[in-house]
Amino acid sequence: MGLNTSNKTISASRIDCSGSLKVTLALSASPDISSNPVDIVLILDRSGSMAGSPLANLKNGAKKFIDIIDEATDGGQDGNIGSGSRIGIVSFAQTATADTQLITSVAALKAAVDGLTAGGSTNHADAFAKAAALFEPTSANAKIMVMFTDGKTTAGPPPSPVAAAARAAGVVIYCIGLTGADGIDPAVLGDWATDPDASHVSITPDDAELEDLFADLAANISKPGATDIVIDETVNPDFIITGILMPTKGAASMLSPTMLRWTIDKLGTTANEGATLEFYIRHAADTSGTKFVNESIIYTDAENNEATFPTPAVEVDCGVVVQPEPCPAPVEASISGCQDSVVYDVGDVYLESLGRILQLDINLKNVCPGRRVALGVILTEVDAQGNEHERGMKTITVPAHAYPSCRDVLVKCVKFVLPEDLNVSGRTAGGICGARNFKVRVIAHNIDFDFRCCKATI
Repeated sequence: MGLNTSNKTISASRIDCSGSLKVTLALSASPDISSNPVDIVLILDRSGSMAGSPLANLKNGAKKFIDIIDEATDGGQDGNIGSGSRIGIVSFAQTATADTQLITSVAALKAAVDGLTAGGSTNHADAFAKAAALFEPTSANAKIMVMFTDGKTTAGPPPSPVAAAARAAGVVIYCIGLTGADGIDPAVLGDWATDPDASHVSITPDDAELEDLFADLAANISKPGATDIVIDETVNPDFIITGILMPTKGAASMLSPTMLRWTIDKLGTTANEGATLEFYIRHAADTSGTKFVNESIIYTDAENNEATFPTPAVEVDCGVVVQPEPCPAPVEASISGCQDSVVYDVGDVYLESLGRILQLDINLKNVCPGRRVALGVILTEVDAQGNEHERGMKTITVPAHAYPSCRDVLVKCVKFVLPEDLNVSGRTAGGICGARNFKVRVIAHNIDFDFRCCKATI
């Protein structure tokens, strides 16, 4: 059947600036359907939430699935599932219905799909039970269920024991989920599906993608198991790989801080088989935002299977980070083995962050004892046309003095930083030697006073 599924998941949707994630890559593969016949039951959700475009796209996807299996079993779309394979249709809402038995007629299968109408609640347990009943215990065919649903269980008993019983009987379960109006729990689909969950569960928020999901699954089911698998994973440059766990199949190695390679000799060549690789990455940049975890992922195998991996993203919160000056560009230098010392010209180096500091002293006149003073200083720079440009404002609380009479208070060293890139007075090329013109406005008043308004309590 070839490569059935390929998946990629991450362990968190949000991390802090230096946070870490576990990334899981997963694959599953099965033998060639033309020489290893299979019985497949499509379990299709027709509950009320499927009304409209979801049901229409589901029908298109299911019919494309049938066509691909038809062609794979006998070399052409001749209207008949060949080589001993069969497909059955089960649909469900409040209860489940076996719309067909396991049959080979493409026309009958498509007619059953086209006859589906949406309405009612969602009974997954009955759907699994009706699907399991279609399989013949004496048949040597491999057994597969493809469960499609867009919501949570709202009717019937818990479905997990029914799905578990089917898996125990040798049925391989795939789950396709649509994030619909009723909501869907990926963990629940993983509980129903055959392990590893990551390679047997596909979820999309867009019903327009259903046709592609069904087509990809059918195309991979119809190919032979995969051999000589090589997966090259390159993570986003904002992340680095910090650890690789032993994969369940094959071997994995780190090629660089942002790249790893996973190789598998063979997968699914004699029976349905899954494989997973887990590795850890850490955010190493200083910018916030929604970031895709991988930059690229390349899959190859000897059978030319195609693997499409999701591109999960994580929200990174770095707070507010400002880097006003970039790191200087390095100049390469070298010393030979026989040199005790070396003189090397590294070129010109210019001063960074040019600018000046304006320091003001302010003499407050006649400040009386026991009175704090609120002092405000406003600085503007004046350009050649007389226009003023804001350069800053300082507010200072001047403490009260205890002298017996009013006296002057000198406020020293009120500093304003004036970067040269804000100079509007007239630049001097290559330095800070040009004049800059400013206006200083000072506001001061007493904070403490003796006045009391009538009947006021302060």
